Amino acid sequence: MFMFDTTYLLLVTAPVLLMSLGASWLTKSTFKRYSRVRSRSGMTGAQAAQAMLERAGIRDVKIIPVNGFLSDHYNPTNKTLALSEATYGSPSVAAIGVACHEAGHAIQHATSYGPLAIRSFLVKPAGIGSQIGLYMMMFGLMLSQSLVVFGAILFSATLLFQLVTLPVEFDASARAKRLALEQGLVSREEHQGMSKVLNAAALTYVAAAASTLLTLLYFLFRAGLLGGRRD
Repeated sequence: MFMFDTTYLLLVTAPVLLMSLGASWLTKSTFKRYSRVRSRSGMTGAQAAQAMLERAGIRDVKIIPVNGFLSDHYNPTNKTLALSEATYGSPSVAAIGVACHEAGHAIQHATSYGPLAIRSFLVKPAGIGSQIGLYMMMFGLMLSQSLVVFGAILFSATLLFQLVTLPVEFDASARAKRLALEQGLVSREEHQGMSKVLNAAALTYVAAAASTLLTLLYFLFRAGLLGGRRD
């Protein structure tokens, strides 16, 4: 029903699509641009991440290559830092930036960074909320306002997860920018390009949170909980 709602198309679909596509395009184009800029240090992404971890006294994190474009991530469960093909063996400014960002997550884990622990706790509730909560709100528009409310509560776990993710990602990038420069992994000129890559990537998390928020507000509005009128 809501897929053919003009309100949904104007207030949710259009803004979300523009934000998501814009953030994705900016991230990919910025990464590709600086992936063609070789760092003066000549270090690969994997080497830069290893150097950053060792400087922080972390020696129990394993750095491994993974398939996929920008599939880089840190897994706190098994202390594995996975770097994509474009990052692991590349000596580019973009590769060092992304690798150091992921190393920043490993440092967060090692230092018991609060928001990271909260985000890890919210993983399962967010997964449930994004699926069950969304469908409950959809059916609630046809069946019961109370069902919309209950679905919104579940769906809010997804929004909370994404909101907590923002400081986690921003902090990891801030650590990467500061430590990469302090440790000589990049020069001051290269630091600017590295910052652009990480700033662009951060926008994807902002877009995701905005998308979830708009979706939640839409259902609450349609259910008459924000002044809207049920159809």
